[in-house]
Amino acid sequence: MGQRLLVISPVRNEAPHLERVARAMAAQTRPPDLWLLVDDHSADGTDELAERLAAEIPFVAALRAPDRPLSDPRDRLASAAAPRTFNFGLGKVGWRHFTHLAKLDGDIELPPGYFEGILAEFRADPGLGMAGGLRTELVHGSWRLERVPAEHHVNGALKCYSRECFESIGGDTIDETLARMRGFRTRSLESLVAVHHRPWASADGTLRGRARYGAAAYVVRFPAYWVALRSLKIAAARPEVISGLAFLYGYLRAALRRTPRVEDPEFRRAIHRETRRRLVGKLPLATRA
Repeated sequence: MGQRLLVISPVRNEAPHLERVARAMAAQTRPPDLWLLVDDHSADGTDELAERLAAEIPFVAALRAPDRPLSDPRDRLASAAAPRTFNFGLGKVGWRHFTHLAKLDGDIELPPGYFEGILAEFRADPGLGMAGGLRTELVHGSWRLERVPAEHHVNGALKCYSRECFESIGGDTIDETLARMRGFRTRSLESLVAVHHRPWASADGTLRGRARYGAAAYVVRFPAYWVALRSLKIAAARPEVISGLAFLYGYLRAALRRTPRVEDPEFRRAIHRETRRRLVGKLPLATRA
């Protein structure tokens, strides 16, 4: 059986970007077999726009997520809105009939050969379980390419899974480490660069997004030294300094609230082992021993 690609986009208030994103999808040299737009209670007409795009582009379908009011609709980490919306869409299609499944944020404009390149990587490497491109976004008036550890992190806005990998990890949000624990490789591809039209973590406020990221680091049990180093790195991002403080605040708030954490001992060991390896890999050779 040939490759069949399902793409799901949880969208919320993406009207300023979604049509441009859709035109880029329509221009793909290898378009998805199905692109499912799942609107999560948008207030700016995104749902109507998604339905219009579905009527115009053959491989697009549009759904609206069920009404599930949140105690605090701004706190999308606590409510797990994006994963919930993604899973709702997943449950509406026969996803096991596809060989590959992808997530795509509604503000990501892909280059024309994006999915052709991604699927070629999967064909070339049968052990590849998860792959994605990089993002460039406007920072201080110039376009900046994100930097990620190529073998350890795949941006959540652009993740593509083999069906076997997705089934193995159960679609978990801590998927990269689990995928490697299950014997799959993960890879970010510098040759495939997408344009991010909305600043990172700004859907409901940049600082709130940094705090969510910090809380997620607590949930998956990243070690304290990594959290401290990460907060210093994030402090260089806009808004400078307080971005790092917001990340650290999110981590500490989750700890004080005793937010439920991943309890799997094997997973904890894997997180700490990989974190140490990444840190040692960045040290000068003379300091390694």
